[in-house]
Parts: sequence; structure tokens; C-alpha cells
Amino acid sequence: MKIGCVKEIKNNEFRVGLTPDNVKAYVAAGHDVYIEKGAGEGSGFTDKEYSEAGAKMKKSAADVWKISQMMVKVKEPLEEEYKFFHEGLILYTYLHLAADKPQTDALLAAKVTGVAYETLQERDRSLPLLAPMSQIAGRLSIQEGAKYLEKKFGGEGVLLAGVPGTPKANVVVLGGGTVGANACKIAVGMGANVTVFDVNLKRLEYLDEIFGARLQTMVSTDANIERAVKDADLVIGSVLIPGAVTPKLFKQKYLKEMRPGAVFVDVAIDQGGCGETSHVTTHDDPVYILDGVVHYCVGNMPGAVPRTSTIALTNATLRYGLQIANYGLEEACKKNDVICSGVNTYKGKLTFKGVADAFGYEYTDFRSML
Repeated sequence: MKIGCVKEIKNNEFRVGLTPDNVKAYVAAGHDVYIEKGAGEGSGFTDKEYSEAGAKMKKSAADVWKISQMMVKVKEPLEEEYKFFHEGLILYTYLHLAADKPQTDALLAAKVTGVAYETLQERDRSLPLLAPMSQIAGRLSIQEGAKYLEKKFGGEGVLLAGVPGTPKANVVVLGGGTVGANACKIAVGMGANVTVFDVNLKRLEYLDEIFGARLQTMVSTDANIERAVKDADLVIGSVLIPGAVTPKLFKQKYLKEMRPGAVFVDVAIDQGGCGETSHVTTHDDPVYILDGVVHYCVGNMPGAVPRTSTIALTNATLRYGLQIANYGLEEACKKNDVICSGVNTYKGKLTFKGVADAFGYEYTDFRSML
């Protein structure tokens, strides 16, 4: 199979879909790999490294898109890339279609097969291609939140850990999944007072066992969240429903009750955000202030640490990508049914129910099409 990888064009997105080591693996399996020149520079990988690994270097993204049977990316294609779509192309990347109707329509119109990292689910219900970025985003959320609590950035001027004789900051984490657990890990490690909310009591029991008395666990209800955010210095939105639009747990009415200069970091923004007042921001312009509360809603948070993110992501994606390349999508899905869960679009049909429900589109069961 002809495998392609282009430079990401999203604002301040320095990750890349394939590393030189990934190229070696695909080439060793008998595939041709085409890399746009400069694609890996943001993550510290040179064209020479790709070439030595066996990649065929192309001057432009258009050249790579045109020749590729499977395009391996990091982020969803932007509008200026839709013109490169062609029937039969396998697009293997984060898609987040439930929050992106134009991209969904473009993929369907071009009959592109969209395999989404964020919906591929293992038999134990884990999300192996989302997990590494969720770990990074969760840890970054505290790092960024702590920064924007500084007065010069519009924050209230609070140090998360405090110092002897001063109060520690109050951190509220909405959602105890992978993002939330990693946010808790860093916030607890920095010495803050941390409260985590989740609807799953077993998950709260697990977090209680891991963190013990250093963490307050709470059942996620509107009343409980409203009480907690009133005294919060930093709120982390880390709610996820795989492939579907995120529920709005952080209400607009909370803002007027919160401390001026408190910070809200919406890690769920790729799936529409879990805040009623959230809208996507960029690394160039990451925050806005509404009713005195600083909102950080960057859509590609792990892009801020591309070297770590690229290696972590490609460690996970290579396994499934090789299966698709070695057998073709249909046969790979028959051999490993897990891959079916990643297929969001196929031959002009919408094959992920969460996306279909988000737009009121017809849903087609991909397995019935094999």
C-alpha cells in the first residue's frame, strides 16, 4: 500500500503522523511511504532521517495526497485540504466529526474512508489511540491552568501549591477518565486541594484508592458541581463520550458565582467542549475572559509538546495502521474487529452512530457492509 504523511497545517500544530521509525516498519512490511518535506521538523525529525528510513520525499502536500492510498495524520484535515480528498482514500487520524459538520460532509461527498483515532475502542472498552494524548492533555491542563492563574495573564494571582501560611489553590476536575486522572496526578503533586467529579462510582472508588486522602471524590450532579466551582481557582473540563458531542457540564450561570480571575480549561473542546461558554482557541491566542473567568480552550493542546506527543501517539497508532496497510481495511477489520470501531465514514456512508446522531444523519452499520 502507498502510505502518505504531510505536514500538519493547524495553528501551532507541530506533531507529525509518522516518525522515521514508523517509516522503517511500513517499508519493512513491503509498503511505499511518501513524506512531505519538512513534515517532521516541528517534532525534531529531519528529512534526512525519513529518507534514510526508506521514505520517498515529496516537495508538496498535494503530491503526497495525490499518490496516497492511506494518509496518516495527527489532526483532522482543514478546509483547504478537502480538495485533496479522493474516493477510496483511507484517512487515518483524529477526526472529531461530531463537532465538525463541514468535514463530515466533505468526507461523505468524496467517499473517503475515515478511520478515527478517537473512536477506535478495544474489547475492554479502552481507547488506545486517544489514551496517550489524553494523558498529555490532562497533565498539560494543570500546567497551563497554573500559568493563566498568574495575574499578568488575567488570573487571580494564585499559586497552586501556596506556601506555608497561605491557602492552597482549589482545583476542580470534571470527569475522572484518562484526562481527569492525569490532571489529578499533576494537581495533587503540585500540592493543590483537588476535587474530582464523575458519574461512575466505580471510577471514583478507583481514584480514591490511588490518591487516598489527597483527593476529594464527588458524584457528578449539577448541584454538586455548582457548589464546588464557587470556590474553585482552577476548573478542568475533562468529560468524554467517545465520538459524540460532549455534554455541557460547566454552565454559563456558574461564571457569575466564581472568583474573578478563576481559570477554566476545557480539554474536551475537540468534541465541542463541556462548557456552555467554550469556543475553540489557538496556541497563538489561547484564552479569553468572560464574566471575569479566564477560558483556555485550545483545540490541540498536545501540539504544544510535539516531540513527546508524536512519539506517544505513533507508539499507539502504528500497530493498527500496519494491519490496515498489510491486509486492506476490509480484511483487517475481519481479522481484528476492533478496527471497525474506528471507521466513521465508508463509501459515502456515515458509520459511527454518535456522529450520525449529532447531525441527524442516517447511520449505517459498517460491519453490515463488509
